[in-house]
Amino acid sequence: MNVKPVLGEWEIPRIESIKTFEQRSFVELEVPGRVGSLFQDLNTNPTCIAITASLFGDEARSEFLENVREKYQAGEPLTFIADIVTATEIQYVIIQSLHFQEHGTQPGQLSCFLVLKESPPPPPPPNLLGGINAGLLDDANSLLDSVTGALDVIDSLGSMPDFTDPTKPLTGTLNGVESVLEGVGGVTNALDELFGGSG
Repeated sequence: MNVKPVLGEWEIPRIESIKTFEQRSFVELEVPGRVGSLFQDLNTNPTCIAITASLFGDEARSEFLENVREKYQAGEPLTFIADIVTATEIQYVIIQSLHFQEHGTQPGQLSCFLVLKESPPPPPPPNLLGGINAGLLDDANSLLDSVTGALDVIDSLGSMPDFTDPTKPLTGTLNGVESVLEGVGGVTNALDELFGGSG
């Protein structure tokens, strides 16, 4: 083997053998009165890959079991690279089954039988905005731009006048009217005295 089989990012150690099983499915259609049959191609079945490995020593065995069982329990598609899958379209596999065996006549040895099955690539992450109409998003952006523009116009006007007390600008005018009325009152008194005295 030129390429060490790698499952995900884990390089599978101490491989004794690796095999593949590839099969194409057909539906046989018998033709009455003719020798032979027609076959409808249903494409290929997922490829199976069987790996046999042996490990020696407690440390190597524990590390191997932790790695392979962690990936098995996750149940997620993993990339797989090996010479034996050359010229195939295999990119991802799942661990379908595990089989371990210890031999009493060979203490310290662990035999492992690992079956991988071809899996399609994992789906892309969901697009949370995928169900929203693109026109609605454009309308929302336009509305936001309009509101922002209106706020900018208000800010450019500077400070707005205070409309809470409208009599402040009239205070000076009222004072002038009061002084004029006081003068008129003096003229009225003088006229009263003038006409009163002549009467």
